[in-house]
Amino acid sequence: MEEKKPSKLHDIRVTASDAVEIMRQIGTPGVVESLNNVKETASKVNEIIQSLKTPEMVKNIENFRLISENVNQAATKMQNTMQQLKETGVIDKASDLINSAKEKINSFDYGAENSINGQDLREVSVATKEMFVSIKDLINELTITLASSKKSGTIHNVQETIREASDIYKTVSTIVW
Repeated sequence: MEEKKPSKLHDIRVTASDAVEIMRQIGTPGVVESLNNVKETASKVNEIIQSLKTPEMVKNIENFRLISENVNQAATKMQNTMQQLKETGVIDKASDLINSAKEKINSFDYGAENSINGQDLREVSVATKEMFVSIKDLINELTITLASSKKSGTIHNVQETIREASDIYKTVSTIVW
């Protein structure tokens, strides 16, 4: 059996018929409304694109880019700093110090047998104040002594004596060893 080949004229008629159907569908209110919505959307997108091209927006976009870069650099620096702190053990030492302080604070339990009471704290406070007064007096005395020894040349004599004692020690230690 022979197959009948469609003629070119038949193909043109089918294509023209399809085109007429498409044209009729385009004219329907739903399609026209959809096309109008697409047109409005394209118009708004075009307005947005044009507003993004203004010098102010270009500058704002550049500023956002710079801010983003700076934030990224800061985050990298913070990560590096944290890594260095971890490597040096500073964080662990600080944590140990905090735990030690917590333990000391918890030792102020007033009901326990070996606890620190108010009288003990008062005595520590008084002793600390007395110690600071003594240190202050010692510093004042040393300052006065230093000033008077500078005038009399005593400092120079003491330095010479220390230097000679050091030389004697070096000599003796080389002989002994």
